[in-house]
Amino acid sequence: MKNLVPYSSARDDYKGSEGVFLDANENPYGSITPEKWNRYPDPYQRALKARIAEIKNVDAAQIFLGNGSDEPIDLLFRAFCEPGVDNVIINPPTYGMYKVSADINGVEAREVLMTKDFDLNTEGILNAVDERTKIIFICSPNNPSGNDVDLGKIEQVIKGFGGLVVVDEAYIDFTNRASFADRLAEFPNLIVLQTFSKAWGLAALRLGMAFCSEEILSILNKIKAPYNLSGLTQETVLKALDNIASKDEMVSDILKNRTDLKGQLESLDIIEEVYPTDANFFLVRIKDAKLVYKRLIEQQVILRDRSSVVLCDDGIRITVGTTAENHALIEALKRL
Repeated sequence: MKNLVPYSSARDDYKGSEGVFLDANENPYGSITPEKWNRYPDPYQRALKARIAEIKNVDAAQIFLGNGSDEPIDLLFRAFCEPGVDNVIINPPTYGMYKVSADINGVEAREVLMTKDFDLNTEGILNAVDERTKIIFICSPNNPSGNDVDLGKIEQVIKGFGGLVVVDEAYIDFTNRASFADRLAEFPNLIVLQTFSKAWGLAALRLGMAFCSEEILSILNKIKAPYNLSGLTQETVLKALDNIASKDEMVSDILKNRTDLKGQLESLDIIEEVYPTDANFFLVRIKDAKLVYKRLIEQQVILRDRSSVVLCDDGIRITVGTTAENHALIEALKRL
């Protein structure tokens, strides 16, 4: 991997935005206004990274931007794991793409179950490590349980493991804690994932962030697609970053709705338990979960059936919606 020569273009040599561009076989006219969409986008998203660096208080040279968080997850397997030889560790129940990416890349995903209260089994994790373990994935706040895991246990894993530790913070904007991205200088084996899909409300644009050391970033840049983020995505997110107050207002509304929805759910006899959450969703234990899930779909209310996931018996995951959407859910549950 160290000797890999990445794809390069003349735009890597010329970093300006003005000029006569006859290097990339582009159509010089364009088919829609403005005509700038006829040009390839910045392959390293420099303007966007500079703005994110200011907001996140990290160095722009420590930011990788991908097509959702799923792209850096996949690239980490391709860069650091040898198919059929190496392994990674995941902690079910957790985000499903860790296992999917492991399977796609021919890498063993060793499963160390979370505790019954959805916390890390640090002893089990470190005991599962061998000389071929390359990555440990930790999702916090965790999906599908919603809770922040013990931050001290995350630190224990980072310090106790010589390979890479990925802390997936997709839902961190709904918590009150600092990001592990603040500690990159302290832990060179740390990679922190965040996203614009949740708190920023930009899921359709598919933009994920990975914060890591410059050494790790240089490897990811070698193997990513040359233009992995469209110009439209870059420009749209830049505009969103100029209005942080709007994001903060959305988060505030979601947190208020989360509190209201929790009380409404707990008042229903059909709901057996609403698990604590630090995210924008709840895991609930519900009577006849699979049947309820199907009946709600018939009423055009779509939730996520997690009842077959380990430690999530009779579990359904419910995203916090608008006041009207939450009301529709509660009324549908009452009808059942």
